[in-house]
Amino acid sequence: MRACADGAYFEINDNGELTMVPGSLGLRNILYFTAPGTFSFKKASYPWLARVRVRVQGAGGGAAGANAATDQCIVRPGGAGGGYSESLIEAADLGASETIVVGAGGTAGTATTAGGTGGSSSFGGFVLANGGDGGHALQTSGTSLDVSSGANGPLAGTGGWKQGGGPGGAAIRLNGTNGMSGVGGESVMGHGGQARAFETDGASGRGAGGGAGGALSYGGAVDGAAGMPGAVIIELYG
Repeated sequence: MRACADGAYFEINDNGELTMVPGSLGLRNILYFTAPGTFSFKKASYPWLARVRVRVQGAGGGAAGANAATDQCIVRPGGAGGGYSESLIEAADLGASETIVVGAGGTAGTATTAGGTGGSSSFGGFVLANGGDGGHALQTSGTSLDVSSGANGPLAGTGGWKQGGGPGGAAIRLNGTNGMSGVGGESVMGHGGQARAFETDGASGRGAGGGAGGALSYGGAVDGAAGMPGAVIIELYG
């Protein structure tokens, strides 16, 4: 008895067995890591693995809080969005276990403190995306026209494709009763928190890696907001 097989998908191994050509099956699974923390990817769990496409999003920066004096105003700028990187990696180049890190969003500032820096996310030594800086708390209480620049976007990390995150938006005070806080920085996988024109806490973003929008005070104590955490997505090809 004889049988025909498509050579694009099947081959004869050294033992004379009919086997699948590595990599011919395409995308077989996707792993999502969205909670901040450290995890492991073990190659032996996927004996059919030919290559992985790894997408890494750094976390966004937090925004500062504010506490203006009565009948005065403080506006806070936005935190920066996290950077993004990705790579296509052959299974033969992977170690037996690769460490996955998902960065935590930058902390929310209190009424008198700046927002925290977002954590970087990574996959082994192959792919790294930097976290975004937090929004500062430099503007003092007042009634005069004043502007406050947002956090710079982070630089690109490492990977086959890499880019930095979006900068935090600037804030402007017009007088003691009118102003606009800064919007949070954008990321590839998320959006920054919205700007504020009324007295309230800062605004968290959406998705992964967005920076926090700044707080605004017209005489009361308000807190900032936390940046959005990062993410690592692994596409497995067999």
